[in-house]
Amino acid sequence: MKKGFLKPLLFLTICGAAVGLYADQAKAGVAASGISAVLQSYIEETLHLSAEDKEEPIIAPLSYDADETEATEADEAVSEAAETESVTEAGTENTTEAVTESSSEPAVEAETEEGAVAEAAVDESPVSAGAGEVAAEAEPAPTVCGYTNIGIADIEGNLNIRKEASEEAELCGKLPAEAACEILGESGEWYHIKSGEVEGFVKAEFLTTGEEAKTLAESLKSTVAVVTADVLNVREQPNTDCEIVDQIATDEEVPLIENMGEWLKVDVDGEERYVKAEFVRIDDVLKDALTMTEVQYGEGVSDVRVAVVNYATQFVGNRYVWGGTSLTNGCDCSGFVLSVMANFGVYLPHHSGSQALCGTRISCDELQPGDLVFYGGRRISHVAMYIGGGRIVHAANSRVGITISNLYYRTPTCCTRVLYT
Repeated sequence: MKKGFLKPLLFLTICGAAVGLYADQAKAGVAASGISAVLQSYIEETLHLSAEDKEEPIIAPLSYDADETEATEADEAVSEAAETESVTEAGTENTTEAVTESSSEPAVEAETEEGAVAEAAVDESPVSAGAGEVAAEAEPAPTVCGYTNIGIADIEGNLNIRKEASEEAELCGKLPAEAACEILGESGEWYHIKSGEVEGFVKAEFLTTGEEAKTLAESLKSTVAVVTADVLNVREQPNTDCEIVDQIATDEEVPLIENMGEWLKVDVDGEERYVKAEFVRIDDVLKDALTMTEVQYGEGVSDVRVAVVNYATQFVGNRYVWGGTSLTNGCDCSGFVLSVMANFGVYLPHHSGSQALCGTRISCDELQPGDLVFYGGRRISHVAMYIGGGRIVHAANSRVGITISNLYYRTPTCCTRVLYT
């Protein structure tokens, strides 16, 4: 055997013997440091090491440190956890990407449901008194149909809204009976309010407020369909095969009779009609204030026409009653026009379709205050009076009563003139 192979062979032999000796000593209960010393001595004698070689021990002294071992185990555990987390994140990203690519809507729904569960869990968790107070302050005040500090008109007829907290102040609007307002502040016996487009002051004694107003509002509110399209087609039946009988302008409201899913049954000036649900927004609303902006008359308008318009608009806010002709106790659309015109010696039948046959037919561009405007498509079902400035006054429906609207809140069918002065 070659000499070069002796040292490796000898080393292997020593290692085997050392392991055996280590096991024997361990069984005998010898301390770790003692075992190291024995192994070192055994190797020195076997290899016949010199004094210089003995200065650096071949086998480092064995020691056992509990803290160091636990730290090592902890490091290994952290390392394993990190690897697991890395795998989990990668899996989550891949899964999310796959869900997003396959279908974004289910992912959104799932996220929403998880969010809802999380919010419920937060609400049920115990919190300290301080945290609870902060959470309570952060929550928005509850509203009733959009009002936070609601007031409701408790009066027969209309409640005057003035520009200042004084009975001598100029009128800026009217708050109909049972109409709602937001109370902005208090000034003596007056409330500072805002309702619809009108802001001003009303006598506090004529407003129901507080919890009583909130309870009353729940019984007074009505559900309407608000048009979100530029122009909404109105049909006789809930399908697109039937005829379009009318059109309603954007942001206009019509009372909702029944939600049928794809279609809505609505009240269009007393007539049951149908509109597509996707083109409206359903809201709960309360009556609000009516603006009393000065009527803008065109050039050459006679005093008679001015008097007719002034007479007609004084009844704004009064009730709508189907078949009625009383300007104070209730009337329908044709009853309103009939009664106003009768006060000036013009007598008309009590039916909008029949009124359209009276007088002289004119275009919308020729309208003057006091002329009549008809709606309803091929079958006329509603009439109003033009008051100038692109507006009409009419008995609209049971929800708003006699009111002022935009001329094109619906598409006019025709216009007629029955005043010739």
